[in-house]
Amino acid sequence: MDVHMAAAVYLAAVNIVTFAVFGRDKIKARWGGWRVPEKTLLLLAVLGGSIGAWIGMKVFRHKIRKGRFKAGILAILTLQCAGAVLLWKMR
Repeated sequence: MDVHMAAAVYLAAVNIVTFAVFGRDKIKARWGGWRVPEKTLLLLAVLGGSIGAWIGMKVFRHKIRKGRFKAGILAILTLQCAGAVLLWKMR
């Protein structure tokens, strides 16, 4: 497996996990129970799961009223997309 394929597999996996964690946290928010800390949700986004986080926020309507959190996820997503474009142009 080359580097590009490994990166694609990693990003797919981290985004699927992030999306699932947002869904689980929404269920816990609705029915009570142990919640996932916001720091953990942000960390998953920073580790490459920003697309999964953004989609999870939209699909599950989770954390959409928290302006600072939403802005943080959007900032992470924007920086990661810009970094991907720069890497793409440099190769």
